[in-house]
Formats: sequence, structure tokens, C-alpha cells
Amino acid sequence: MLGFITRPPHRFLSLLCPGLRIPRLSVPCAQPRPRAMAVSSSSCELPLVAVCQVTSTPDKQQNFKTCAELVREAARLGACLAFLPEAFDFIARDPAETLRLSEPLGGRLLEEYTRLARECGLWLSLGGFHERGQDWEQTQKIYNCHVLLNSKGAVVATYRKTHLCDVEIPGQGPMCESNSTMPGPSLESPVSTPAGKVGLAVCYDMRFPELSLALAQAGAEILTYPSAFGSVTGPAHWEPVFS
Repeated sequence: MLGFITRPPHRFLSLLCPGLRIPRLSVPCAQPRPRAMAVSSSSCELPLVAVCQVTSTPDKQQNFKTCAELVREAARLGACLAFLPEAFDFIARDPAETLRLSEPLGGRLLEEYTRLARECGLWLSLGGFHERGQDWEQTQKIYNCHVLLNSKGAVVATYRKTHLCDVEIPGQGPMCESNSTMPGPSLESPVSTPAGKVGLAVCYDMRFPELSLALAQAGAEILTYPSAFGSVTGPAHWEPVFS
């Protein structure tokens, strides 16, 4: 069971009940409905989760405002868990700005999201946070960190992306995430949430099936790949893997 809520210009919320078989849809946002197709948690016995899509900018506070509106609407419609995408915090204009805008997990932005989780009483999957880790002073590099908050705003899991996207893009040159980002040291065990056991991954991790197999064997019922693919890398990864 699936519902869509669209908000101009670049916000999108889908609601689904994990475990239900969802029919293939033909480009669901090509012709968005003018009003929400709300799905109440009472319409199915399974828990309701929300998948929030946003187009991030370098303005962290504006991005937070956009994400918070979607999270509050998800809570109002009865979702127990809301997923935000990779780079939900910001997308910078260049690598230097990315490093400048990054924060530690104990910084101001994560504090705002912990308050939001408590306010709304739902879990939040923060799909890819530009994290200044404890080794920031030595490395001057960050981590691409998937953070999971519970409904009380506590950090219950952090997974730092292990497979960095270093690729050659035809006509555009190289994309080297490793220039500014450190790979994470390990996988995170699946986490029990109101929607089931969630396995944490990020974006380019999807190209490496051993990771998903390890999470599934560890008991994961939901595998997550929050992503911020571009117009070239998206079709090159999402379409072959999930079609």
C-alpha cells in the first residue's frame, strides 16, 4: 500500500507498509496528484513508514525546514519511522564548501533533528550526514554517516559508508568521493525498530552485494540505501540494480 504527498518545488513524501507487495508504478512523480493520497495506519495491520525525498541545497537551515515539514506530516499521518535521503543536511557547490559546512554528530544540526524526533514521536533515518569524526583534525576528511534516531531523539545506530563513489563519468570527468571522505571501518548490525529490523547502508554500497547479504544474514528485514545520485550516475546504478 503506497501513498504520495507532493510539495513544490522539490519535496516528496511516500508512505508504505513494509511487507506488503507493491505493484510496479510507471514513473509515480511524472504526473503528481494535486492532493495527497494519504494512507492511514488503520488501513493496514503493518506499521506505516514514510520515505521523504528532498533536493538539498547549501543552505542547511532551509534544508532542515523542508525536511521537518515532511517529517511532521509523516507523523500526522501515523508513520512510526521516516527515512531521509543521503545528503539531507546539505549539498555544497564544491568540495571545499562541503568540508566547511560539515559538523560533528554532537553539533547544532543533529541536535535539531533529535528535538524533531522527540517532538513528533517517531524514529528518523538520517540517510547521509556529512560528519566530522574524531579524526577530523588529523585527516581533514569527513564521513558519510547514516544516523538512526529513536522516537526519544537518541542516536541508536551510526553507519559510516564503506564503499566510496570514485568513478569516471563520461563527458564530466572523475567523481572522487574519497578526496574528501573517509571510508567507514565496519558494518552496523541491524537495528530493531517499530517497522522491523533495519540494515543501514548508503548509496554506492548497493553495488556490493556482500554487504546486503551480510545484513540479511544478520536478520535485517529492511535494507536501506539512501542516495543522492546525479542525472548520470542515477540511471547507471538505480536502473540496472533495481529494474
